[in-house]
Amino acid sequence: MSDIDPNDQETSFVSHLVELRTRLIHAIIGLLVVFLPLAPFANNIYSLVAQPLLTHMPEGTSMVAIEVISPFLTPLKLTLMLSVFISIPWVFYQVWLFVSPGLYQHEQRIALPLISAATFLFYGGMLFAYFVVMPLIFKFLTATAPEGVAVMTDISKYLDFILTLFFAFGMAFQVPIATFLLVKTGVSTPQSLAEKRPYIIVGAFVIGMLLTPPDIISQTLLALPMWLLFEIGLLMSKRFARPTEH
Repeated sequence: MSDIDPNDQETSFVSHLVELRTRLIHAIIGLLVVFLPLAPFANNIYSLVAQPLLTHMPEGTSMVAIEVISPFLTPLKLTLMLSVFISIPWVFYQVWLFVSPGLYQHEQRIALPLISAATFLFYGGMLFAYFVVMPLIFKFLTATAPEGVAVMTDISKYLDFILTLFFAFGMAFQVPIATFLLVKTGVSTPQSLAEKRPYIIVGAFVIGMLLTPPDIISQTLLALPMWLLFEIGLLMSKRFARPTEH
């Protein structure tokens, strides 16, 4: 028979729920701390994020707001999403505080650097999308518009488009972390992953097709960095990763 007291189990479960609630509240407070000061500048933030498109739009054209509430709601939605992205380190820190007591010491040593690296790579993916991908996409799309068609993008459609790009590139830049973990946990080996390189390259282009808007430029600009990041992750795993002992 088990010597574990059911009352102790219930107390432990309740304490975990209380701790989870505390971490969620702290994460939301951190998000609000970022969002509230930015909210008054929502229109300026939207104009800044729209600059890659506005730069390449034909002279005399502008973006439009089709829905009645779009001029107010769309910049505010963008500011909220920006606040989420900015507060990611704080949110991850709250996650770390929640899970770290249940980790072994060797797991704690590797978890925090990996979380930090994942955050850095996510931001790197977003910056790559903003400074490299978006200008190329909008230059191409505005230049290929049929004659007689005015390029006047709806502001809410533009927001959905760029958020998709930001999320896709932020997640795609996690490839080195995923590669490292596959080797570290013993699921695969660097040699096995290297042998699967042709399939991984094809998979990168398929993922680029699924995650990005339906244009060949953004698909290629997502797939190629994923391939490069896979190679970086492969080098990291060969040098630093050793299968975890179970």
